[in-house]
Amino acid sequence: MRALILDRYGRKDGLRLGDMPEPELRDRDVLVAVHAAGVNPLDAKIAAGEFKLILPYRLPLILGNDVAGVVVRTGPGVRRFRPGDQVYARPDKDRIGAFADYIAMDEADVAMKPNNLTMVEAASIPLVALTAWQALIEVAGLKKGQKIFIHAGSGGVGTMAIQLARHIGATVATTTSTANIDLVKSLGADIVIDYRKDDFAAILSDYDVVLNSLGKDALEKSLTVLKPGGRLISISGPPDPAFGREIGANFVMRQTMRALSAGIRRKAARRGVRYAFLFMRANGRQLGEITELVEAGVIRPVVDRVFPFEAAREALAYVETGRARGKVVIDGQA
Repeated sequence: MRALILDRYGRKDGLRLGDMPEPELRDRDVLVAVHAAGVNPLDAKIAAGEFKLILPYRLPLILGNDVAGVVVRTGPGVRRFRPGDQVYARPDKDRIGAFADYIAMDEADVAMKPNNLTMVEAASIPLVALTAWQALIEVAGLKKGQKIFIHAGSGGVGTMAIQLARHIGATVATTTSTANIDLVKSLGADIVIDYRKDDFAAILSDYDVVLNSLGKDALEKSLTVLKPGGRLISISGPPDPAFGREIGANFVMRQTMRALSAGIRRKAARRGVRYAFLFMRANGRQLGEITELVEAGVIRPVVDRVFPFEAAREALAYVETGRARGKVVIDGQA
């Protein structure tokens, strides 16, 4: 089958289009013919080797963390799906590989595709929507009437988080560029800060939650806009000890994570704020709830560009520029 294959970390010639064997099915797996695959900054970071300490993949590796397609075969233990079902998913972190003709996934990580979306639109949703869900609902416990500040509102996670926060009933502030102000307002942002003109820390205060997807400077400055008891949730790091325990990291790795996050955790504690690192996980049940929100019109996909499979490397390079509005998708049927 066709696949975008990572042979070497951190090198521009480390990625190639080639042939790989069709994945084998485990007992509770569904084999899905990939119609479309979302492209995420995570894919670029994996290719660069930024996650090789916490995600020790064996190379060669097929990239791809978002998929929409059709079930073609099921393992003997599968109960929820049958051949012909149109599905979408964020595969488990240990079983990525959406940039290919086929992918095998545990049925627990898969959900039925929203009926009102195309395959391309559906492929743009799983990773970013699950990230927003787990950050806002699981970690933050965001409630109606609270205030949340979402960095980079026109990005993949930002576009989903704004819509989900609006649905919950929170007041939403976000940053974006001048060109994307109308977009984030249409998604439900109440306060929009043009990061090229204004400093968010000089405008915002007494927020309950901050969702950070940027670097160290933005992360530390975010502490100043939170009220005591607020939550600073970062999807861009640094990883904290709780994450180390969650993934079953060994003692050395847990200590490394403790050291990496010590500075931001200390600064958060001085302000009476709680810091948490979130590396989203696959969850078909949560994705099913997201499907209901999509079909009800609460959440809509935001797709910037669509590339054919043969241009998968170009799609990844475009995502690396950081200029995408919403998501970039590879159309495997184009």
